[in-house]
Amino acid sequence: MKKNDFNLVKQHLGGVSRRDFLKFCTLMAAGMGLPLGAGAQIAEAVTNPRRPSVIWLSAQECTGCTESLLRSTHPTLEHLILDLISLDYHETLSTPAGHMAEDARLKAMNDNKGKFILVVDGSIPTKDGGVYCMIGGKPVIDILKETAPMAGAIVAIGSCASWGGIPAADPNPTGATPVHEILKGTPVVNIPGCPASPYNFLSTVLYYLTFKKLPELDDQGRPKFAYGRLIHENCERRPHFDAGRFAVEFGDDNHRKGYCLYKLGCKGPETYNNCPSILYGDVGAGSWPVGTGHPCFGCSEKGVGFTETLHSLAKLKNLTPSTFFTEAYPGTPGIASKTKVLAAGTAGVVIGAAGAAMLMGMGKKDEQKEDKEE
Repeated sequence: MKKNDFNLVKQHLGGVSRRDFLKFCTLMAAGMGLPLGAGAQIAEAVTNPRRPSVIWLSAQECTGCTESLLRSTHPTLEHLILDLISLDYHETLSTPAGHMAEDARLKAMNDNKGKFILVVDGSIPTKDGGVYCMIGGKPVIDILKETAPMAGAIVAIGSCASWGGIPAADPNPTGATPVHEILKGTPVVNIPGCPASPYNFLSTVLYYLTFKKLPELDDQGRPKFAYGRLIHENCERRPHFDAGRFAVEFGDDNHRKGYCLYKLGCKGPETYNNCPSILYGDVGAGSWPVGTGHPCFGCSEKGVGFTETLHSLAKLKNLTPSTFFTEAYPGTPGIASKTKVLAAGTAGVVIGAAGAAMLMGMGKKDEQKEDKEE
């Protein structure tokens, strides 16, 4: 991206420096696993004079995903997101109201047919004709079916839109249904989370704007760059799991020491997300539930989230210790096997003990070999 080209849009970007802007685009590319040069392509796409139209529909939701997006901080929402896209319809953020707001949605649909991005926040009620969520006198399910066929891309943001979320919890009185179940046969990108990470959403939108296609998705419609790894693999408490050290009650000594939260119902071992890698909030001051001492409740995983299995133990999908972390007790093999744990948490101990036993066995053989040589 040429300097002169950037100067033409600098005012439009709200004063963001060229250096910071290109740094942001490069970070976005890295976060999506793209080559370094893709940052320049992203910069070209987002500084296009014609801003892409975005229509944001709100169904059965708590506005948490909107609040999460409003709190994105590198760069801030007002300096980048709202200046680089044309947010033509959003019930919470739109300036017009009532009939004027609905007219704005229809105009954006017709003026940008096949090009606008449709974002859906919240589950869709289907019982009794969808009367449990009405907008402008129309059921939101009808608005969704009217808008979706004209969109260039459809994004379901948050666990409610992706899986049904809290509104769909048993006995599901409104017939709450995820977006992709309503739009069967139509590609829908799921960005689950309660709330969803604003950076996963932003990266997905930037990818679509840059390459004119959706990012690679997993079998549940989630971008692989964000949901391709188990939380358990990158959790800062993983070494404690491998060593068999667990908090048993909230506030006990082990909890205060920062031990693994598996026995408190942490769903990290069966939840795919990048929470421990990108965190929530500002860079340098960000955090996430496990980092504050609360178990992960699997909000981004279908059938695992807090509405279904809040305090039950997670299913261990991957017990192999991560090579990313150092040993819990460097140079002291076997110490993990001496840690007292309850039966539910023995998986980590078994692995640690097995590895320690092997190392000790190798050490004894070396000692015996040295004795023979002497």
